[in-house]
Amino acid sequence: MCKFRNTYRIPSARLQSWAYGWNGSYFVTICTNGRQCYFGDILYGKMKYSAIGEIAHNCWLETFNHFPFVTLDVFVVMPNHLHGILILTGNDNDPVETTHALSLQKTITQSNQSIGEKRFQNQGKNTISSIIGSYKSAVSKHTHRLGFDFTWQPRFYDHIIRNDKSYQAIAEYIIHNPLKWENDTFNPSVQNY
Repeated sequence: MCKFRNTYRIPSARLQSWAYGWNGSYFVTICTNGRQCYFGDILYGKMKYSAIGEIAHNCWLETFNHFPFVTLDVFVVMPNHLHGILILTGNDNDPVETTHALSLQKTITQSNQSIGEKRFQNQGKNTISSIIGSYKSAVSKHTHRLGFDFTWQPRFYDHIIRNDKSYQAIAEYIIHNPLKWENDTFNPSVQNY
């Protein structure tokens, strides 16, 4: 583990040579705290939303209204997590073409810091982190305003989708996720050994 300002911190799992505000396709997974099933239940392979699940679903759909450079692709709200594909487009200073096939070249800034090192100091606006942070904040705000007890897991998972084959596999996984809930590692009733 490394130290930052004399305190240990968990190293970032994010690609250090990639700026997460660049145009591209991103697969994200966001979990509830303790993987509690706040969002509802799976019945006969379909998601049946609770009141909190409705809020989570509707706030996700509203994301593109607040971030016009984001296209919402396939997504699913599950009992205790959300999977989705976000496509970022329209970033004027972005050197990467907006396709599923992305170049992942090592990029060093003028100060000799990697993009990941600079990101640690400032996540920036219009990045995957700022979009997910805004979404999580909106869901929390609405649920708490209505008197619900609800919390998110502090972090989220993201994956840069690098090509069409990967995109297709991830999209299929998301679409069929409710059908596989009985064996899903996120399902608290499944014993994970």
